[in-house]
Amino acid sequence: MTAAAILYETLPSGIARVVLNRPDTRNAQDTAFLYALNEAFDRAAHDDAVKVIVLSANGPHFSSGHDLREVDGHDNMRKHDTVGTWGGFGKPGAEAQYSREQEIYLGFCERWRNLPKPTLALVQGKVIAGGLMLMWPCDLIVCSDDAEFLDHTVAMGVGGAEFFAHPWEMGVRKAKEFLFTADWIKAAEAHRLGMVNHVVPRAELESFGLAMAERIAQKPLFALRLTKQAINAAQDAQGRVGAMQTSFALHHLAHAHNMIAHGKLVDPTGLMPAIKKHDKAAD
Repeated sequence: MTAAAILYETLPSGIARVVLNRPDTRNAQDTAFLYALNEAFDRAAHDDAVKVIVLSANGPHFSSGHDLREVDGHDNMRKHDTVGTWGGFGKPGAEAQYSREQEIYLGFCERWRNLPKPTLALVQGKVIAGGLMLMWPCDLIVCSDDAEFLDHTVAMGVGGAEFFAHPWEMGVRKAKEFLFTADWIKAAEAHRLGMVNHVVPRAELESFGLAMAERIAQKPLFALRLTKQAINAAQDAQGRVGAMQTSFALHHLAHAHNMIAHGKLVDPTGLMPAIKKHDKAAD
């Protein structure tokens, strides 16, 4: 992992561009990658010249999700200054896993959702499980017409990705279908469900997204901050925060069960087919 895994630039129009730059792994997310992304978001949030943050990704796919090749994730936590208050990353039993995911999965996603500036994700190709947790915290999503979305965690014996925004992003019935079947959702369906704002040809994704960001950046920053805070508060008043904490606890109940029953965080009876599906989609 190098700093180049996340690219950062600011444009004169008041836009900060944050770019996922691990195309060789289809922007798979290991610990260092997520901390680098969080640092880029913080940099943009603290820069008073920035009004809008645009997240995009290099390569054919937006993100293949968590990097399944990272085997020393708990040790890697010690290499970073944590941004939350959870500790215990080296503790035995379920504590270390729960602490790690409170920090870099649920914790980061909540921080990014509540950044006090509008965020816009530009999404292309495949977005798999943990990849959803990079785009869903953003306020607006524009995807290319070849975009496809998948959460296959139920096939691995876990009830959905750690940032359980599914019911809020696609409605209750579609969320159940999406998770129970582990079927792909294509761009047009994602737009129909309201999960993305716009679908555009792949060649127009960047130009369309930056033009939208420039229109937003013409507004007063304080008004943008307050509007985002008000809309997020309306969603939270519907019970999002409590539901998110419950689903996160159930996610870790599944991890703990799988460790007792199978000696792994996931159920191996569904693991290999899920990994093969994951790898094929990421090619």
